[in-house]
Amino acid sequence: MFSHITIGANDIAASRRFYDSTLGALGIRPAQTDAKGRLIYATDTGRLMVTKPLNGQPATGANGGTIGFAASSAAA
Repeated sequence: MFSHITIGANDIAASRRFYDSTLGALGIRPAQTDAKGRLIYATDTGRLMVTKPLNGQPATGANGGTIGFAASSAAA
């Protein structure tokens, strides 16, 4: 339903540790980093990108926003 989702982060290194671990548990490879320092998690069905906001302002959470990752079970 989407080609990619981009989320903002203030601490890219901490985000890498979190998403590498979380997505790794779902069988997704660790992030690639592009020339702008963005983390890119790619699968055959889409991409998740994590970046500092391009406008230079701090990243803030989406009020009520949710991203669901497909997993084999609720426990996964």
